[in-house]
Amino acid sequence: MAVQTGDFKVIGTSPVRHDGVDKVTGRAQYGADVALPGTLYGKVLRSPHAHARVLSIDTSGAEELPGVFAVITSDDMPEPAEGETGGGEGGEQQNIAHKSANMLARDKVLYDGHAVAAVAAVDFHTADEALRHIKVEYEVLEPVLDVLKAMEPDAPLLHDDLFMDTGGAKADAASNVAQHIIYAEGDMEAGFAAADVVIEQEFTTATVHQGYIETHNATAVWGADGYIKVWCSTQGSFSVRSELSDLLQVPIFKIKVIPAEIGGGFGGKTTVYLEPLAALLSRKSGRPIKMTMDRAEVLKATGPTPGAYVRVKIGSTKAGDITALETWIAFEAGGYPGSPLDAGCKCAFAPYKLTNFRVDGFDVVVNKPKSHAYRAPGATITEFAVEAVVDEICEALDMDPVEFRLRNASKEGTLRADGLIYPPVGNIECVEAARDSEHWQTPLERAPGKKRGRGFASGFWFNWGGTSSATGRLNPDGTVTLTQGSTDIGGTRTSVAMQLAEPLGIPVEDVNPIVADTDSVGYTDVTGGSRVTYCTGQASFEVAQEMIRQIITGLAEAWEEPVDAVVFENGTYSANGTTATLKEAAAILNENNIEVVATASVTPEREGGAFAVHVADVEVDEETGKVEILRYTAVQDAGIAIYPPYVEGQMQGGVVQGIGWALNEEYFYDSDGCLRNASLLDYRMPTTLDLPMVDTIIVEVPNPDHPYGVRGVGEVPIVPPPAAIANAIYDAVGVRMRDLPMAPHKVSLAISENGG
Repeated sequence: MAVQTGDFKVIGTSPVRHDGVDKVTGRAQYGADVALPGTLYGKVLRSPHAHARVLSIDTSGAEELPGVFAVITSDDMPEPAEGETGGGEGGEQQNIAHKSANMLARDKVLYDGHAVAAVAAVDFHTADEALRHIKVEYEVLEPVLDVLKAMEPDAPLLHDDLFMDTGGAKADAASNVAQHIIYAEGDMEAGFAAADVVIEQEFTTATVHQGYIETHNATAVWGADGYIKVWCSTQGSFSVRSELSDLLQVPIFKIKVIPAEIGGGFGGKTTVYLEPLAALLSRKSGRPIKMTMDRAEVLKATGPTPGAYVRVKIGSTKAGDITALETWIAFEAGGYPGSPLDAGCKCAFAPYKLTNFRVDGFDVVVNKPKSHAYRAPGATITEFAVEAVVDEICEALDMDPVEFRLRNASKEGTLRADGLIYPPVGNIECVEAARDSEHWQTPLERAPGKKRGRGFASGFWFNWGGTSSATGRLNPDGTVTLTQGSTDIGGTRTSVAMQLAEPLGIPVEDVNPIVADTDSVGYTDVTGGSRVTYCTGQASFEVAQEMIRQIITGLAEAWEEPVDAVVFENGTYSANGTTATLKEAAAILNENNIEVVATASVTPEREGGAFAVHVADVEVDEETGKVEILRYTAVQDAGIAIYPPYVEGQMQGGVVQGIGWALNEEYFYDSDGCLRNASLLDYRMPTTLDLPMVDTIIVEVPNPDHPYGVRGVGEVPIVPPPAAIANAIYDAVGVRMRDLPMAPHKVSLAISENGG
């Protein structure tokens, strides 16, 4: 694919977002704003236990309560079919039986907050009261909350029928390990023997949540004709449709999903939670059902990123050349298999050239909510460990971290762990841009009595392609209605519309981008995997090319000229001295009853991939262990920045979430497996008072597999922050922090144990 070049009129500019006015004035319609006549309100009864058998459920008390119209349990769910269902970033699949049991528990509950039953009533208060009238008898079992303990042979089993899969070979005995992934190449023994320095360390990371402000919601109508309509806050309306079809055993053509505006997702809204329950309650009651989660439900019962244990071993020569890399990774999948393990394994060593390496990854079930995608799922965890060991290698060699990375940087033609050979990528350019930045070139101010340090870290994330569809319609006034299937999170309406406007030669303000329901646009994968501006933008570009062809054909007919006589250049159509802008062409075509409607569906064959390099300055209070971020610079290869404010916003947002992950955020479970910090007061996310201004540097190394060279930008900025901050803490106070979050009490204890 040839990358478009030249002086762009739309690409790279900063127009007002198409959805901006509605959102700042409060007119934008979110999922919870849906209001249908006759609506009933649904609520979910959730388990108070982390691990227990469900012996019996008595719903009669709730059913007899005035104002209650329906009560459902797993008995109302169809018996699960064999196979897997979609839903999730990067095409994630999950066993249908596990998915069904996660919607409403069957024989066991597997985490605090696991859904057991649901009710529909005239209002939320009556629904809440009805939940208290449902009697559930449990046999409480021992919970398993730690990934390493869960892997022990005598650990309590969550599933009696779970057998570890290693490349298709099943283990003989059941265990809590669902999958073992291996990526390896070269001679590890020879690689480490050739090293002058070998460092091996262990790391742990906590369970953390995406932290979106809007909670999950769904409104459903299951009509008497068997057709289902669902309104919800989702990153992927087609994945919701697919999951509903599999779980409810209803043909896809009978399900219509209407996506609302979305108040954040970060990977956490690429799957269903309330949608199947609302549909079942609607069928049973004959009324529309509206359901929303409260914050505690979101934290307890939706998919956070997994906690993990990672061991990393790296060898290097005195000259700074890596000779071998090895890592052993165990991810907590939650109550059911399916953590983002594979992505974490592939990304672990991605910034470095590989010769001798081995990656062992284990997907392990524990008594926590089923884990799910969170912005570059898996990569932040494994690259935190690798980048921390790289920093130790640099210290042992007395080598500048920039020089070390430039010597060992992956680049076009080098190998990734899973066997992919890199196409053109901007890894080296990002390291060089960070090196040349004002931040890195300015000496750190080490004030008397202040413990300050600077850290450096790299990161990588894929650019998943998937499938996207779009349709463009030329209106009589020369504007274009662009219908697409990608939910807009953060400005993708505009970044996609710009890739239609540029080739058409019109201002982006003349494009009306619409996010459509599943009946109104071709199949489109989730908004996730850093794919929308890349893939849906490519679909938009192809729509523009087809529209140009149709306009040329239509003008040739109207002007009575041969098709090859009509030329399109710089936004103007011409033939033998006759010219027309798009607005003029639209009027001519309208007068001649010629419609211009173009549709495109694209599935890119190869990902682009994006690298980032971050520099962090911190100040550490030795007495309290509190870490303050003084300055932060994020460098990232965007391929080409279609809409620079969107790129910068994604970079800054990823950094902020990475800072929270690094310093504060974690799920805290008691010994019984109950979540003790299920509120945003106790689950500590960063506020503006915790953050500096985040400086951004956009590097542009065009992706040859996109017409404008685009790479995904939304996920890689969350990858380097924990490592950059850990390395800065070491530079400040001389202690290596290997467990996330690096909360004040942990830092203070480490300083004390180090003799501080």
